[in-house]
Amino acid sequence: MVTTHNLGFPRIGAKRELKFALESYWKGQSSRDELKSHAAQLRRRHWQNQQALDLAPVGDFAFYDQVLDMSFTLGNLPERVQGFHGDVLDNYFRVARGRSAETGDDHSACCGGVAAGEMTKWFDTNYHYIVPEFTAATEFKLDASRLIEQLGEARAAGVKAKPVIIGPVTYLWLGKAKDDSDRLALLPRLLSVYTHLLDTLGAQGVEWVQIDEPVLVTELDASWQSALISAYETLKLRKVKLLLATYFGQLQNNLELAASLPVDGLHIDAINARDEVTKAAALLPANRVLSVGAINGRNIWKTDLNAALEWLEPLAKQLGDRLWLAPSCSLLHVPVDLDSEQKLDAEIQSWLAFALQKLVELNVLATALNKGRDAVAPALAANAAAIHSRRTSPRVNNPEVKAALAKIDAALGRRVSAYAARATKQSALLNLPAFPTTTIGSFPQTPDIRHARSQFKSGALDEAGYKAAMRKEIEHSVREQEKLGLDVLVHGEAERNDMVEYFGEQLDGYAFSQFGWVQSYGSRCVKPPILFGDISRPNAMTVEWITYAQSLTNKPMKGMLTGPVTILNWSFVRDDQPRSVSCYQLALAIRNEVLDLEKAGVRVIQIDEAALREGLPLRRAQWNDYLTWAVESFRITANGVADETQIHTHMCYSEFNDIIASIADMDADVITIETSRSDMELLDAFDNFRYPNEIGPGVYDIHSPNIPSQDHIVDLMKKAAERIPAERLWVNPDCGLKTRQWGEVIPALTNMVSAAKTLRSQVQ
Repeated sequence: MVTTHNLGFPRIGAKRELKFALESYWKGQSSRDELKSHAAQLRRRHWQNQQALDLAPVGDFAFYDQVLDMSFTLGNLPERVQGFHGDVLDNYFRVARGRSAETGDDHSACCGGVAAGEMTKWFDTNYHYIVPEFTAATEFKLDASRLIEQLGEARAAGVKAKPVIIGPVTYLWLGKAKDDSDRLALLPRLLSVYTHLLDTLGAQGVEWVQIDEPVLVTELDASWQSALISAYETLKLRKVKLLLATYFGQLQNNLELAASLPVDGLHIDAINARDEVTKAAALLPANRVLSVGAINGRNIWKTDLNAALEWLEPLAKQLGDRLWLAPSCSLLHVPVDLDSEQKLDAEIQSWLAFALQKLVELNVLATALNKGRDAVAPALAANAAAIHSRRTSPRVNNPEVKAALAKIDAALGRRVSAYAARATKQSALLNLPAFPTTTIGSFPQTPDIRHARSQFKSGALDEAGYKAAMRKEIEHSVREQEKLGLDVLVHGEAERNDMVEYFGEQLDGYAFSQFGWVQSYGSRCVKPPILFGDISRPNAMTVEWITYAQSLTNKPMKGMLTGPVTILNWSFVRDDQPRSVSCYQLALAIRNEVLDLEKAGVRVIQIDEAALREGLPLRRAQWNDYLTWAVESFRITANGVADETQIHTHMCYSEFNDIIASIADMDADVITIETSRSDMELLDAFDNFRYPNEIGPGVYDIHSPNIPSQDHIVDLMKKAAERIPAERLWVNPDCGLKTRQWGEVIPALTNMVSAAKTLRSQVQ
């Protein structure tokens, strides 16, 4: 009999219940006990959703992210929070976001704000994690209370539990040394805690533990491969069985290594590594389980169940009880329940599967393998009809878009003049001071903005009333920026729900869910649009709002757009054509918007490519192909403008040092990047690479409620000036300000503007 299990479930809740519980606690509007109660209710519900599985995950729930959870389980807390008293959860939130709740019992007087942990992307996803910090002196100490507590809850709910932990080698690989030490030197210390953890779980009667080592799908040198061997040789004397989980890519040269490790089962992502499944089955010893990720855990299209059975049936016959079935990875990356959708186009909805529907698909596959296809014949027939409908739908393919794509040539991606000539013309036109100040685009999404949007969507507010409300908010943002003394202004994006969804709503080829929320980090959720067909832009999308904002001020107003690569990477994309084709379609659509903005008199246009880095394949050998079409897509979007038009782009919370040459190839006049949480570490790339254009290293960590001081900003910018000529530096936050409150934004930007003035007088 085939065993079914799941690697992880969306923790945020079908209606974002965890988001609202977290934000209520952080604001001091609810207690710590109330927050924990909300979390326990969500866990119980999610286990009920997974009751048909043979094994359900425990420990996949996190208040912020699973890597931070693992750091606390291992006792690896940054030194800056180790002396704080109070509840463990308060220290947890201090590491995650710089502070915990805004309440008196939070010990805020003595233990209020600290520097938040660095945040970056989880492999090639749009999910963020808090980076573990190491030094040569780092010690580890087990705190298994989180797992033990959740294990008890699961058993009380009748769940056959499979605890989920991050493996020791992946944990070290994800972290950063804060000194010159070697992370791998910490492995022996770390393994003693992992041994203790597995023994503790064994003493609780646990049979299986899922230990995630996605590092195995990356390129590993001999030292990291040796670390994996050493780690699992050390852990082989244990009371529990280990399922080693890999996902997000192919094992390739690590396949034999993974199959040889002394574990009891191996999980392979069959969506990305289908060809490796049969190889793994042949390599694994006869007493080990092979778990096959046959359902896509990262996208929302229905699985072709009949096609999947064609290759799963021979495997089931070969392996028998040793075959396990699961999604390819944790379902954290997809929305919870498609049945919640009431407004989604019925035909498109018939092509989709969210987390709960994917578990149904999993059960259909397992039943077919265990009892034969006749046992699920109606389900297989309905699935086949949906797959056929999507493949043959005329709504998917647009001949005009395909014709436009065929006309793309190299000239579309070239500016008229080189940067040096453009910079002279732009300087004369914009007349900006040294260290010019700007923001990344958005300002706080206030309750008034959200109320007006909700009223408009429900029909309680007509279009004229909605536009009037948004214009009022735009004027407020402009006036506040003028009072602050910022040099290049933005309109604040009051009318935008999300930087990708807003554009997708106005492009042909996209569909939208009501409740398709996915966690990005902490309480931050996004609702990725569904890219189902060929993309085109029927009408201008931003020109009216930007030109209105420009009419309110004599200062330069930035046009704000999301770039094609980011729209692609932050959408649920088509799986029936190469991603590059979809990206070029988006590039042509956004290019038309850029040209319309320029025609309307907008002379500064920012095209955000926050997701450029996360789209990189996990293996360097595949980087060049991706970067070629990704960079060319940006250039097609941006480079049809005149020399006098200044093009900005923005990137945040990713490691850019290793692709800095490709970023330079984008040829944006100004790039803004996140550097505040990493203390300007990202600028290390400029030690060996002479970046040719202008750059704004983010000096205000907008994901923390902490307000940076003027001196702190000056110090960060002086570090930047050691690597980049001062005349090419901008001063800006590291990301948009929509998630902050005006009470935080005004003092932070006041300090930022004051810092720029200080820099103008001090740095030559």
